[in-house]
Amino acid sequence: MALPTLRLATARHRALTRRWVRSHRRTLSAAVWLTLAGFGATAFGVAPMAPDAALLPKRVVSEFVRPEPLQPQLDVLAEGSMRLYRSETTRASDTADSLLMRLNVADPAAAAFLRSDPTARHLLGGRTGKMVTVQTDERGALTELVARYAAERDDQVNTHFMRLTVRRDGTGWRTQLESAPMAVQPRIGSGTIRTSLFAATDEAGLPDRIASALAEVFATDLDFHRQLHKGDGFSVMYETWTADGQAITWSTGATARVLAAQFVHDGQTYSALWYPDAAGTGSYYSFDGVSKKRAFLTSPLEFSRVTSGFAMRMHPILNRWKEHKGVDYGAPAGTPIRTVGGGVVDFAGWQNGYGNVVEVRHSPQRTTLYAHLSRIDVRRGERVEQGQRLGAVGSTGWATGPHLHFELKLAGIQQDPSTLALAAEANVLPAPAKASLTALADRLRGPLTMPARNAPPGDAVE
Repeated sequence: MALPTLRLATARHRALTRRWVRSHRRTLSAAVWLTLAGFGATAFGVAPMAPDAALLPKRVVSEFVRPEPLQPQLDVLAEGSMRLYRSETTRASDTADSLLMRLNVADPAAAAFLRSDPTARHLLGGRTGKMVTVQTDERGALTELVARYAAERDDQVNTHFMRLTVRRDGTGWRTQLESAPMAVQPRIGSGTIRTSLFAATDEAGLPDRIASALAEVFATDLDFHRQLHKGDGFSVMYETWTADGQAITWSTGATARVLAAQFVHDGQTYSALWYPDAAGTGSYYSFDGVSKKRAFLTSPLEFSRVTSGFAMRMHPILNRWKEHKGVDYGAPAGTPIRTVGGGVVDFAGWQNGYGNVVEVRHSPQRTTLYAHLSRIDVRRGERVEQGQRLGAVGSTGWATGPHLHFELKLAGIQQDPSTLALAAEANVLPAPAKASLTALADRLRGPLTMPARNAPPGDAVE
């Protein structure tokens, strides 16, 4: 009886529900829509509140790395021997003790040996300027000393050097003195003119003789007394004599040759390349095959300053305006004077206010005159070659101080000497030789295009 009653109630409930839905259809739809809209608004309002990933908290994880124990590392180092090296050049005031002290060698026994051993005493005997390299242990005790210096035999001065070796072995000290051949090594360097060519080469770590050689190589292109400007630059490849790979610092009489060079003046680049000829000698040419040697140099002095040009001036002794028919070069007394071109000495002697004078005839119409010399090194009728020494700067005659008065004469009439070298024509290589020179210049152009400005001074060329 209970089950049929439950089923009747359920059927009646369903009928009432359908009747209510039909009669309240619009109200029910609105309620459903409002409910869904509410959920949407809630979702819309909550979504933007989610945290930005960039603002999430960060956590740094650090991990401790445990090093190896110190003692085992010290034991490994103790098993090996530390070798320390240092180099110096001997001085006139050096003793065995002072030299070793400057080399950071703390070894009284070594100093005593250097003082007493006949061979070791060569270290401080004779000329100064010996190149000394020492090797010491970790306590500063001397283990080896090697000194290199000029050869003692006259016939070996330009080809060999002396090597003195002092070495400690298990039983004491051993010495060896021997002669060894020098080697020639090409090097490259560069610099920028700030005050003078010599100052620039010093700053670049180049030998003084390279500065002189540069001035000689470009003597027909530039007047180094008047034309150099701040900011001019140069790069040079040159030969240097070496002893066991070290550039020699003493004077051996051997001339280091400039192999190739570039000089930049006022934005214009001048080039020079040493090119050997069939006779086994050679000369300098520009990279396009034009000879650097002309009939006349730009100046009779390698380095000096022009103190008076070819113009009207107040005469320093007569104290009146007078035409100056030459060029005066200020230079220290004794500075070598060279002839600007080949020729024959027309006059060599005293000439009134000019003092000691040398006059060279280069052609029937052209002569040059060099006055106020302190000494004359040629005689009348002697044949002289371009660059040959005629005498030395002085202040003889009417001179207020040491200087050179230089004149150029054409048919006996003074001309402006600055036009002398510019008017001289240069030789050009024949086509086959020029092709060979151009190929060589192309190989050297890269290293000379100023990368050496950033290289160590006197960087060796492999």
